[in-house]
Amino acid sequence: MSRGIGRAIYEDSVCFLIGNGRLKKEELVMRKIFSIVIFTCFLFTIPVIVFAAEGQCAAIDKVTLQLKWTPQAQFAGYYVANELGYYKDECLDVTIRPGGLSTEPEEVVSKGDAQFGITWQASMLSFVDKGMSVKAIAQVFQTGGMRLLSWKESNIRSADDLKGKKVAVWFGGHQWELLATLAKRGLDPDKDVTLVSQSMDMNLLLEHKVDVASAMTYNELAQVLEAVNPATGKLFQLADLNVIDFNKEGNAMLEDRIFVMADWLKDPKNQDIAVRFLRASLRGWIYCRNHPDDAVTIVLKMAPGLGRSHQSWQMNEVNKLIWPSPHGIGVMDAKRWDETAKILHRYHVTKTVADRSVYTNEFVEKALRSLKDLDTKGANWKPQVVTLAEGGH
Repeated sequence: MSRGIGRAIYEDSVCFLIGNGRLKKEELVMRKIFSIVIFTCFLFTIPVIVFAAEGQCAAIDKVTLQLKWTPQAQFAGYYVANELGYYKDECLDVTIRPGGLSTEPEEVVSKGDAQFGITWQASMLSFVDKGMSVKAIAQVFQTGGMRLLSWKESNIRSADDLKGKKVAVWFGGHQWELLATLAKRGLDPDKDVTLVSQSMDMNLLLEHKVDVASAMTYNELAQVLEAVNPATGKLFQLADLNVIDFNKEGNAMLEDRIFVMADWLKDPKNQDIAVRFLRASLRGWIYCRNHPDDAVTIVLKMAPGLGRSHQSWQMNEVNKLIWPSPHGIGVMDAKRWDETAKILHRYHVTKTVADRSVYTNEFVEKALRSLKDLDTKGANWKPQVVTLAEGGH
């Protein structure tokens, strides 16, 4: 409020109080004090009124987010956005639906049981290749976290060494990086290796029932490192393992991203919902970067049975996959998209090379423009040092 307006309110207040009569000096002083108090209260009232007006929603839009896996820090940004009211700020009522081994987020979203889904590019493009019309609207993870683990004594040091081995992998859209790698090395998945359906733990590897097991850096790798090595009585160390990195194999594919049905996105109202959902979700992920311990606490509130050290490891490793985001968190890198699409086609996961029309940066860029006061790139972010405890507790 300008000083001129304040002065006018003051003068009007005095005129109202004294009218056309003459006041004694003491009365005039008292009237001045009274008018100043009124003016001060007016000043402090205005911001509250404005804030309340901005916080009101003409309507609350209810949407569902389908996760690719069970509740854990892999999805911390969404849980944080819900818990801290970021979705509520955007006039959204968001239900976060857990995934699992048998969950295909693309199928859930295509049936209308969710409006938003989390999936990997390999899985999404396999559905696109079958005619499903989905569209990626934000690429949250910038690098791939999937690995193959084996024991050091097995001497399985590269994909060439997989021939004749039992390899555990999750199906339901998680197998494509492995299949592409086998094809690149000329290995037939039906003849040259024995593929075993992997459970949600690492017992198959820990009990030596398979030679190789799939692992995410943020989850299953930690499960092995949280187990006790019977030979030493201490926890296993990275030095006890061989790790095949799909990034180094040249077959790493883009992982966690947010997608919707293309037809749903044609409606201008849904486009607005998408921008609001992304803005809140990105705020959640930025919070996870800046306050990882608090983010873990929120995740544990959603899933109390999880171990804190394991989730702290996971939060740290997930942050490694997100940050830095050179173009801003959520923006799809066209080159990385093309690389993944070509890998999938080259190794017969898809019949055609998916073009760039299957994703859009339009809505995430709109969301980022309204977050200009936040660090959306994380160029200077540094990972934590996390110590795992036995069993991840």
